Amino acid sequence: MPIAHDLAAQFARRFGRTPRIFRAPGRVNLIGEHTDYNEGFVLPAALELATYVAIAPRGDRRLCAHSCTFDATVKIDLDDPAPTARKHWSDYVVGVVLTLDRAGQRLTGADILIWSDLPVGAGLSSSAALEVSVGYALMSVSGIPVDPIALARSCRSAENDFVGMRCGIMDQLISCCGLADHLLLIDCRSLDMRPVRIDPSVSLVVCNTMVRHELASSTYNLRRHECEQGVALLSDRLGGIAALRDVTPRDVATYADLLPEPISRRCRHVVGENMRVLEAVAALEASDLVLCGRLINQSHVSLRDDYEVSCTELDLMVEIARSVPGVYGSRMTGGGFGGCTVSLVETEAVDRFTETVGRAYHAATGKAPQIFACSPGSGVGPVCI
Repeated sequence: MPIAHDLAAQFARRFGRTPRIFRAPGRVNLIGEHTDYNEGFVLPAALELATYVAIAPRGDRRLCAHSCTFDATVKIDLDDPAPTARKHWSDYVVGVVLTLDRAGQRLTGADILIWSDLPVGAGLSSSAALEVSVGYALMSVSGIPVDPIALARSCRSAENDFVGMRCGIMDQLISCCGLADHLLLIDCRSLDMRPVRIDPSVSLVVCNTMVRHELASSTYNLRRHECEQGVALLSDRLGGIAALRDVTPRDVATYADLLPEPISRRCRHVVGENMRVLEAVAALEASDLVLCGRLINQSHVSLRDDYEVSCTELDLMVEIARSVPGVYGSRMTGGGFGGCTVSLVETEAVDRFTETVGRAYHAATGKAPQIFACSPGSGVGPVCI
C-alpha cells in the first residue's frame, strides 16, 4: 500500500527505525443523528478515508508523537500522574493513553507518526479515528490483546472525560468494528450490531460544505444537556426511563405540557430519529429505496427545525442534492453547524450528481466542495507494508 510505504519511510527518516503500521477509519452516518448519546439507534458505515499510525516501541515510558497533519510533535510521560488537556490535537492522544492506563493496561513507550486523509472538522469523525488508531497501535506494540468494543468504550471515555466533548459511542464503535460493504445498525445501549447491506444500484455520496462554525462543540454539549433535562421532566410520569431511548413519540405528545421549548423539540427529534433508523433498515432490507430516501429527508428536516444543528450551507447543499435526478434522499451528517451531507444516489447518476452539486454549490457560496462516493470499509487493524 503506497500510504503505508510512504509513512514507513517518513518514520525511518524521523526516528531511524522500522515501524509497524495501523489504520482506523472515519465514518459517515446514513441516519441516526444525535441518538447515540441518548442510548438509541444509529446506522453508520466506516469510510475508506482513515488515520494511519506508524509506531515502534521505546525502552522507556515516554511517547513521542508527531502529527503530519499539524506538523507538530508532542512528548508524553506515561508516568505523569495528572496530565492536563491543552485544547490541542494531542488531547485525543493523551486522553486515550490516560484512559487505558487507568483501566490497568500497562502501555510501553513508543515513537509515533500520525497521518490522515480525513478532513478535520468535517463531521467524518477524524477525532475518533485518531483515538482508535493510537489506542490500537499502542496496545498492539505493548503486547496487549485488543477487544474492539472495550477499545471503543475507552476512546469514548477519553473524549468525554479528558477532551470534554460529551459524544456518544457511535464514532469510536464504527471505527473499531466497521464491516466492508455493510452499514452497521448499532444499538447504542446494548452495543449489539447488525450488518445491513446497501443495494448495489445505489451509492453513498458525501459532500463537504468546507465550512465549520465555532458553535459546534459547545452547542453539541448543550444539546445533550437538553436531552437529559427532557428525561428528568418526563420521568415524573414515565417510571423507569433512563434515556430518550425509552420514550415513544406518543409519550412526547401526551406529556407535551411537561416539556418547555426548546426541550420539547429536542425530545421530538431524538425519539422520532430512533424510529426513522429502524424504519430505514427495514426499507433497505426490503430494497425500498424510495422509502429509505424519504426517511433520510425527514431526518434532515428534524435536525434543522427541531434539533437546530444545521446551518445555511448544509441546508443549501441538501436542497441542491435533492434536485438532482437519481437522488433518493439527502441530509446533514455528523454533529452539525457545517461539515458534510450524505446522499443516497443511484450509482449510475453519481458522476452527474458530483458535477451538478459541485457547480451549483460553488456558484452560490464561492466554495469548492469536496464530493466523493464511498464504499463501506473495515474497522481498525494492522496494515501490511
